[in-house]
Amino acid sequence: MRARQSRPSVARVYSYVLGGRDNYGVDKDLGDYFMGDLPGSELLAITNRQAILRAARILAAGGVRQVIDMGCGLPADVNVHEVVRREQPDARVVYVDNDPFVVAHGRALLAIDEGITVLEADARDPSKIAEHPDVQRLINFDEPVGLIFGVVLSFVSDDEDPAGVVKYWTEQLAPESQVYISHFRPGKSREAAATERKILEAFGGHFRNDQQILACFDGLEMLDEGLSPCAHWRPDPETEQAETPEAELSAWAELIVAGLARKA
Repeated sequence: MRARQSRPSVARVYSYVLGGRDNYGVDKDLGDYFMGDLPGSELLAITNRQAILRAARILAAGGVRQVIDMGCGLPADVNVHEVVRREQPDARVVYVDNDPFVVAHGRALLAIDEGITVLEADARDPSKIAEHPDVQRLINFDEPVGLIFGVVLSFVSDDEDPAGVVKYWTEQLAPESQVYISHFRPGKSREAAATERKILEAFGGHFRNDQQILACFDGLEMLDEGLSPCAHWRPDPETEQAETPEAELSAWAELIVAGLARKA
């Protein structure tokens, strides 16, 4: 436990920036650095979370009734299963994270019925996740599944083959399944470069260019023209103040992009 408290966690810092309280001093210090020394960089967390929730709604509105959320992070004010179940009340949701702190909190707050589970597992080991008894119980791979990779592939190294991770799932999924991915990419401004350096210094990971990110969708049909900054990705003006496609991107909003694809 002390080892986990001595260094910042992606999930805890992310939660802190979003207003969560499940964190340690080291997480607050790093979160305060982003918000204080790099004001505006908190948009990375905010726009990413907004886009994930929009993706969950889009999946469910399209008829998907089972979702796997990879690298789910700590519970938030609004969670994926809540959004999905507004459209599909009997939907089944599997949350996956490799941080035991996250999983403990998730099981306490998210696993509210037999149709929701929270697994401690690593997105880099997809076969272990697919073979888990709870996944076997909740997910029918003969029916469409929605997969959400909310920025988690940014922390999978090239040697660990992020495109191969997604391809594993693509081969398991039934037609009409959908895959949502958000991912860090390099920016052009001085502020963006400073934010990228700080994230890599604190957590490791990889900022990939658009071509490298699109490679993760190999074998799938893109449902948009390509990747879009999360701040612009399918905004819902009725529920949030997302930037319109015509608005100029902030220095930080350009650092995180999203896409959605379908298995034909």
